[in-house]
Amino acid sequence: MEAGEEAAPEEVGEWEPGGASFSSTTASSRSVLFDSVVQRFLSAFLKAGSYQHFVQCYKRFYKFQPEVTRSIYDQFVTQLQKSIKDEIEEIKQEGSLEELFNSLDQLEEEAREKTEPGWRPSGVPEEDLRSTLLPYYLQQKEFLQKTLQKKEAENASLAQAVLTGRERIAAMQQEIKERREAWQALSKAQKELVMAVVGPHE
Repeated sequence: MEAGEEAAPEEVGEWEPGGASFSSTTASSRSVLFDSVVQRFLSAFLKAGSYQHFVQCYKRFYKFQPEVTRSIYDQFVTQLQKSIKDEIEEIKQEGSLEELFNSLDQLEEEAREKTEPGWRPSGVPEEDLRSTLLPYYLQQKEFLQKTLQKKEAENASLAQAVLTGRERIAAMQQEIKERREAWQALSKAQKELVMAVVGPHE
């Protein structure tokens, strides 16, 4: 059979995320939906890179080595599937997508179980705006008050440290003054003693 007349190759099997099927009891509905979307995309992607297209790119090589060409294509597709699968799984793990999907499903389930009516506008924009913004303003006010108290405490501690430093400097200056005066008095006494022993020069 000549090149270009080869029977149509078998379709590439669909890619299964994680290498296993999921059920509603083992994965969240959003996780299943995500895997389904990824699987459809990759199936379409691999279908676009079919064996016929591959052969069209390497016509001369295929003409002399059709079996080797098919083997290279199969290895290429297998490696491509594995690389994409590993990349998707790495993204899911790094982004903690499973936990996020489970959290969203839980929030949705809790919302369904609530019997209290949801918030509805009262028809008075001022009151609706006040009821919406007031909790936020109160929260910000509390945060600012705590921040202010913290800064005031830090400033008080800093002021006390400055005052303590000034007191130490004043004490050191007083000690230096007293030592200087004592040294001057001692020097004067020594001079007087020498004068008394030696006597005045003639």
